[in-house]
Amino acid sequence: MKIETTPIEKLIPYARNSRTHSDQQVAQVAASIREFGFTNPVLIDSEDGIIAGHGRVMAARKLGLTEVPCIRLGHLTETQKRAYIIADNKLALNSGWDEEMLGLELADLREADFDLDVLGFDNFAIEQFLNPPERNNEAPESSGGEIDVDAMEMGCACPKCGFEFDPKKP
Repeated sequence: MKIETTPIEKLIPYARNSRTHSDQQVAQVAASIREFGFTNPVLIDSEDGIIAGHGRVMAARKLGLTEVPCIRLGHLTETQKRAYIIADNKLALNSGWDEEMLGLELADLREADFDLDVLGFDNFAIEQFLNPPERNNEAPESSGGEIDVDAMEMGCACPKCGFEFDPKKP
């Protein structure tokens, strides 16, 4: 596989792409490209159809780029291309975070005066990772699997994280 530079106007989005990209998410990808460069090539087929990288192409357009790095996957069958378009997106979502390690990394980046906004987390999430609530090591009390409807109507606060639920507030 080799990386080739391809004009954006030649790239053809997959018409049945089930992955969506909000304006906010495209702006985040654009900020990442601006900060780090275009580090993840777009995957295309032999006819310049986008297999993976629709959001990156949208971000590149937002930045005014006229060409992007691509890797051509000419060996995939039509069925494999369709399946990979889904797998590429879903497999990334199946991973998790070591929240303690993430908090340490975020703290170090903040200490280095790095702009944490470019990482894709909102400010609330960043603060949660930097200042996690105290962990309650006691086992939560069980209600026998029943939901206390009266308590839900009155509102409640989570004993672990302090999140407050008020049914009267939207």
